[in-house]
Amino acid sequence: MSSKDAIDERVRQTLVKTLYGQPSSMAIGAVCGIITNGAAAYVSRNAFLVAGAILLSIVAIGRVVAALYLRRPGHRRNARVLEIVYETGAFTYSALAGLMSAFAIWAKIDPAVQMLLLGNAIGYGVGISARNAGRPVIALGQLFLCLIPPILACFLSGNLALAMLGFGMLMLLPAMVEITLNVFQVLRRSISTAETSQKLADKMQQLARTDVVTGLANRAGLNHQMVERLMVVGSDRKLALFWMDLDRFKEVNDTLGHPVGDRVLTEIARRLQALELDDTTIARFGGDEFIVVTEVGSRKESEDVAQAILAAINRPIRIDADRLELGASMGIALMPDDGSDFDTLMQSADLALYDAKINGRNRATFFDGSMTRDLVRRKEIEAELRHAIQRDELSIFFQPIVDLETGRIRTFEALVRWFHPERGEMRPDEFIPVAEDTGLIITLGNWITQQAAKACAQWPEDVTIAVNLSPIQIRAPGAALGILAALREARLDPTRLELEVTESLFLEDSENTARFIEELSGHGVRFALDDFGTGYSSLAYIDKFPFKKIKVDRSFVSGKDVGRKSEAIIRAVAEMGNQLEMDIVAEGLETVEQVQAVKNAGCTLGQGYYFSRAVPDYLAAILLSNEHGETAAATATGS
Repeated sequence: MSSKDAIDERVRQTLVKTLYGQPSSMAIGAVCGIITNGAAAYVSRNAFLVAGAILLSIVAIGRVVAALYLRRPGHRRNARVLEIVYETGAFTYSALAGLMSAFAIWAKIDPAVQMLLLGNAIGYGVGISARNAGRPVIALGQLFLCLIPPILACFLSGNLALAMLGFGMLMLLPAMVEITLNVFQVLRRSISTAETSQKLADKMQQLARTDVVTGLANRAGLNHQMVERLMVVGSDRKLALFWMDLDRFKEVNDTLGHPVGDRVLTEIARRLQALELDDTTIARFGGDEFIVVTEVGSRKESEDVAQAILAAINRPIRIDADRLELGASMGIALMPDDGSDFDTLMQSADLALYDAKINGRNRATFFDGSMTRDLVRRKEIEAELRHAIQRDELSIFFQPIVDLETGRIRTFEALVRWFHPERGEMRPDEFIPVAEDTGLIITLGNWITQQAAKACAQWPEDVTIAVNLSPIQIRAPGAALGILAALREARLDPTRLELEVTESLFLEDSENTARFIEELSGHGVRFALDDFGTGYSSLAYIDKFPFKKIKVDRSFVSGKDVGRKSEAIIRAVAEMGNQLEMDIVAEGLETVEQVQAVKNAGCTLGQGYYFSRAVPDYLAAILLSNEHGETAAATATGS
């Protein structure tokens, strides 16, 4: 069937539905026809007209009754049957109206009766041709059945006036044919346009509910499908929600580019669909997160499903010449066990996912009520920290590291401070662990390095900046390139940047760490070993890596167990640093006695409240300015 024929068929079906959907117009026409023809029969007392009026009344009433019957709710209606019923009644009624008018003219019945019946035939034929124009065969068939008989009667009457009347009616036919066909074309175009608009609307709605990368449902699509799913879940079944977050996906995007990342997402979607779980909804919830919702009979069955999903995701992915191994963290929640509605179920699965991520990743965790309070707080901090970075709520403070011999500031350590608009100042030990657990430390660390480098670029060239690095930052792809880019943007000499790392860094990934340190050292960046003495201290690190500075942990300087042993340790470390031409920094100095003690022990640099707390950048600039003024004054006096 051609497109044109298909539209014509839908126009026909639309007309049929309209006819039977609104039988009131048919009833009004039936009443008018019965009254008109009944009056003509009564006035003329002609047997033929009386019989015709009775037959026409029967047909009119039958059509109304049929319309009312066939439009009843639940009645099985076939479009073709409805059309045949309508055509039979319409053609019979029109033929009766035309024949009765023709008979009145031919038999020279009372002129008033002729006028009454002819007016009824013309009015009905013209009116119905417009009303039924959506089905031209019906409209024109009724028109011709109503007018051809009286036209012929007029021509055969031998009366010139009636012949001219017949000629006028004859000229009416082509005019009404054209009008009917024009109305049909308008109706046809309207229906075609409406169908196109509906198809476009349906397509837009489908697109709005579909993820463009994977073809899976998106958030809107998931919510739409869940409304229907929740209505059909069996009372003996559970609805299991599996929420996955791909591990290391950001590394793929950063190192291989977003097109490769999209191909990875598409492959993961394909694998999830290939599991062919019964009655399952699969959605990409955004970024690298996927959600699978399916019915299970027990918790054990949901564990099996979780293992199948993780096994599918964990298989290596081959993208061109690259072999990628991702893995995923998964949170699982069951309805009704973990939530009586879908929103609560989502929250429970989200908390379970968060727990899986902060406890090692690449694992599946079921929701447990005990995790709610702590995890909710950590998630709040994570979300607020992301917003804080975007809204510039974070600040960099600088604590000086002082030369114990000259008292001059040699370095400032950059320390992040968060002044929450509602909670006030947030302690670093509140948000830094959350940032490290969630991987947000990478974004935060890059931001700290950028801000610190920009501040240092404004200071005297003999003053350096020290920035703490998390092991997670160093393991991130392109970490060294990010630091070098920050230096270029700030126009800061790489030799003025010191990166402080802790010993825990070398316990996990020494190969990547060595590559990271080697690359940056080659550009002149300096490295310091922070919190020395608190971990698994090993001289092998100091021998292997190009450290220029060792920071002795504050516990040896101002801790509760400070004594002869701690002093001996500091002295030993200082002696080692002296032999290796490394600076030794004593942290946590608060009193003049502590300063003198570490200086006597051989430490070259000191840091702590005795010299200064961490201060904003403008106060750091003032400290340097005052120091420069004192030096200039001393030089002038000496001269």
